[in-house]
Amino acid sequence: MRTAVIAAAVGAGVLTAATPAAAAGTRAYLVITAPNDTAGAKTAIASNAGTVFSSYDAIGVVVAHSTATDFATKMRTVSGVQKVGATRTSDVPAEAANPAIPAARAQNAPSTSEPVNSDMRQIGADKAWAVNQGSSNVTVGILDTGIDDLHDDLKPNFDAANSASCAYGKADTRPGAWRDIDSHGTHVAGTIAAAKNGRGVVGVAPGVKIAAVRVAEQPGKSFFFAENTICAFVFAGDHGFAVTNNSYYTDPWLFNCPDNVDQDAILEGIKRAVAYAEGKGVLNVAAAGNENYNLANKTRDTKSPNDSTVVQRNITNACLSAPTELPGIVTVASITSTNGKSSFSNYGTDKISIAAPGDMVQSTLPEGKYGALSGTSMASPHVTGVAALLKSTHPTATPAQLRQLLATQADDLSCTDSRCSGTTAKNNFFGEGRVDALEAVGTGTPGTSFENTADVNIPDNGPAVTSPITVSGVTGNAPATLKVGVDIIHTYRGDLVVDLIAPDGSVYSLSNKSGGSADNIQQTFTVNASSEVANGVWKLRVQDVASQDIGYINSWKLTF
Repeated sequence: MRTAVIAAAVGAGVLTAATPAAAAGTRAYLVITAPNDTAGAKTAIASNAGTVFSSYDAIGVVVAHSTATDFATKMRTVSGVQKVGATRTSDVPAEAANPAIPAARAQNAPSTSEPVNSDMRQIGADKAWAVNQGSSNVTVGILDTGIDDLHDDLKPNFDAANSASCAYGKADTRPGAWRDIDSHGTHVAGTIAAAKNGRGVVGVAPGVKIAAVRVAEQPGKSFFFAENTICAFVFAGDHGFAVTNNSYYTDPWLFNCPDNVDQDAILEGIKRAVAYAEGKGVLNVAAAGNENYNLANKTRDTKSPNDSTVVQRNITNACLSAPTELPGIVTVASITSTNGKSSFSNYGTDKISIAAPGDMVQSTLPEGKYGALSGTSMASPHVTGVAALLKSTHPTATPAQLRQLLATQADDLSCTDSRCSGTTAKNNFFGEGRVDALEAVGTGTPGTSFENTADVNIPDNGPAVTSPITVSGVTGNAPATLKVGVDIIHTYRGDLVVDLIAPDGSVYSLSNKSGGSADNIQQTFTVNASSEVANGVWKLRVQDVASQDIGYINSWKLTF
C-alpha cells in the first residue's frame, strides 16, 4: 500500500472518539438507502441543514455535506435511510467546491535503454511478453494518486477518455484532472503497463490500456476518503474497466469497525461500490498493507484516525481494512527477491489471495523519471498486470474465473518463519503463492485445473504406487509449462522417487531421492509436456526405495 511511501496507515476498528467532534466547518457524510431509492433521503438532507454533493443512486449512496453537528443524528431517524456516517474527522477542504487541475509536469529526456528488471523475471513476465503482451481492448483502472500521462513510458498506453479524478467524492472528467498529485500512482502504472518501446522499463502487460482514476485529494496529504473510493469503483464499473488496482486503504481509519455508526456506513458504502464494479465485469485487486500485521488476529489499532488526532483503540476481526478485506477483492502480499515475506507485508489466514514482488521495485515516476519503491503497493500492480494478461488471453472470462485462474496458476511458496501457517499450496503469508505471468498467456481455458485428493498409501521400501487424474476438455497438447502440484506426506522425502506419467506412458521425473531427511514433498513442479496430448489419464507415480519411513500421497493437481 501507499503507506510505505507516502504517509497513511491501514486502519481499523472501534474507537471511543470515533464520532467527529463538533464541526467547525463542513463535514462529509454517507447517507445510505436501498439501491435506486435515494429521492426521500435527498429531500431530508436539504431539510436537515445539508446539501447533496454527489449521489450514486444505483447503489443507494448519497454523499452529503453539512456544517450542523447534529446532521447525522437527525438523518438516522429518516424513513428509508439505512445508515449514516461521517467519512472523516476533519473538515472538507475548501477546494472541494472548485478543485484545481494539477499542472502538467515538464518531462526529462527519454531513457536510452530498457533493461529487464528482476521483478519481471521473478514472475515470468519477460517470457510472457514473447507470447502475449496484452490486448489494447483491455483497460486497467489505476485508482490512486493519479498518473503522469505525459511520461514517455506511459503515454503510449494511456486512456484519457476513461480517466478522471474522484477526489472529494465526485467524478471530474476535465482533461488533466487525473494527473498525479504525488508519485505513487505513476509508479504503480509503470509496473502494470509501461510500454515495451526500447526505453525505460517494461510493465507486466505492456500492450494493455491504463486509465487513471485519482482517488487522492490535496497534494502533500494524499487522503483517500470513503466518498472518493466509492466514486472510483462506480466509475470503474461504468467505464468498462477489466481490472482495477487499489494500492491504498480508505482514510482515515486503518480498519473500519461495524459497531461504530460512522465506520459501519463507510464499510457498507465501499462494499456496495466494489460489488457494483464486479457486477459490471471488473476484477478488483488490492494491496494487503504494510504494517507487518496479522489481519486474521486483530487486537489493536495505533494509527487511526489519521486525518486528526490518533487515538489508540482495541479492535477485533470484525474491523476491516477497505477495500483490502472486502468480498471479491484479490488481496496481494509482498515478497522479496528470494521469495520470502517482505518485512512490512501484512498477512493472515484466508486474508491473502496471492503474492508478488514488492521490495525495491523499479518503475516510472513523474517528470519522465524512474525509481525504486517498496511496499505491498508495489506488489499489487504485478498481480493486476497478470490479471490484465489473463483477460487478454480469455476475453470472456468473468471476475470469478480470473480469480480462479490467478489462484490455480500461482507458484506455490513455502513458509519462511514461525508466524507462517498452512501448507505450501496455500498459507497465511503468500495465499495461493507467487503470481505467474507466463502461465497467464497460455492457451488453456478458465478452470483447466484437475486434482485428485484421494489418499494413496506408499509402502515402505516397496513397489511403486500411482494416483490417476483424467483430463478432458482441453484442446491440443499440454503446455510447455504444465504445473504439477504435489502434496506427499512422508517422514523422509529422500527415500522417494516421484514421476509424472503422461497418457502415452512417457515419464517425467519430478523428484529422485532428493531432499535428504526432510519431511514431505509439498511443491509445484513445472514440466515441459508440450509434446503430449492434453486429454487422457495422467498418473503420479511414487516409490519408496529405502526402509524405515512411510507416508502417503495426500493430493496432487495438474494445471494447464
